[in-house]
Amino acid sequence: MIRLRDDAVGVIQEHAIEAFPEECCGFLLGYVGEPKRVIEARPGKNIATENRASRYIVDPIEMLHVDDDARTKGMDLIGIYHSHPNHPAVPSEFDRSRAAPWYTYVILSIVDREPQEVAAWRFDESTKRFEREEMVRLPMETDSRKRRRATKR
Repeated sequence: MIRLRDDAVGVIQEHAIEAFPEECCGFLLGYVGEPKRVIEARPGKNIATENRASRYIVDPIEMLHVDDDARTKGMDLIGIYHSHPNHPAVPSEFDRSRAAPWYTYVILSIVDREPQEVAAWRFDESTKRFEREEMVRLPMETDSRKRRRATKR
């Protein structure tokens, strides 16, 4: 299971709208565990040089920097997000060919610049297939809730 904050989903949606009709991609930062929790979605750069409407490639150097930054903040890089312009939020064969089993992949379907379904997937190394991951959306954290949580520590 993965818990994804609504403000992180908002970042993904805004990024997908800006990149449309090309795929966007970015990073999911948070905490590994059961359940995994996404605290932040961080836009990345799609470095694919062709077929950008149906392909994304994450810059490996950018990924290393994001991973370092997450660790500095006490978090983990737990996954990658990307959009599927005018297609369902289901992994493609291209997605499968580049997947790693330790990440969660969040895919946002966007049709005519309108965000649609968002879904989470895990790649199963043994079957070489994606399995849908249960996803729970959490409301944005308000300043008052942050203060209450900080005073409980």
